[in-house]
Amino acid sequence: MTDVKMMRMNPHTIKVACSNCNLRELCMPLGLSNEEIDRLDDVVANRRKIKRGTALFRNGEKFTSLYAIRTGFFKTCVASEDGRDQVTGFQMAGEIIGLDGIVNDHHSCDAVALEDAEVCVMPFDRIEELSREINGLQRHVHKIMSREIVREHGVMLLLGSMRAEERLAAFLLNLVQRLHARGFSSSELILRMTREEIGSYLGLKLETVSRTFSKFMEDGIIEVKQRHVRIVDTEALARLVNHQTECH
Repeated sequence: MTDVKMMRMNPHTIKVACSNCNLRELCMPLGLSNEEIDRLDDVVANRRKIKRGTALFRNGEKFTSLYAIRTGFFKTCVASEDGRDQVTGFQMAGEIIGLDGIVNDHHSCDAVALEDAEVCVMPFDRIEELSREINGLQRHVHKIMSREIVREHGVMLLLGSMRAEERLAAFLLNLVQRLHARGFSSSELILRMTREEIGSYLGLKLETVSRTFSKFMEDGIIEVKQRHVRIVDTEALARLVNHQTECH
């Protein structure tokens, strides 16, 4: 029997997935009553497993749902004029993706799994309907949208004015802070994306990304073993970023 059929037959399966989920505080509003949480649980239609390298949704597809990432890592990207993928973001467990589709009912980017992943599917019409009745949910959806806008502004600042070292320092700090909020180390991380994908996101060539990683290693700021990165000197990375923001 499939997961979807199991969930249709047994709504308590969903409650385990939502109400008792260890990521609840990251992707669900705080302060809801038990009744409101039960109603929100019912909105989650099913969970989907996405294999590494496959797309959760594609640019141009009809928008129907938002997705809460339970496990795994995604990148969002759009095809540039020369046909290459331009990475627009990286998303991890506890974050919501699919917001790009709200504006015109179609997705405006691809969302591709960087490792085997699982998402909770939240039909947007149901979310909208429930938001009108639960103020906390409406505020939460607005907060998620606002966070995306702030993130976009941050990326524009990165691409518009920062040198390569500053861009990579800001990227590593942001990544480790987001992972730390999910209970992981505040100084160690596994890079789920390639250096080429990091370069695409930061507006840097692959050689520049590799050269900057090497410089950080030589300066004793980070240690790198394949995709495992340990930040030895967080303050040095922060100084690079803060120096840039103080100059503007």
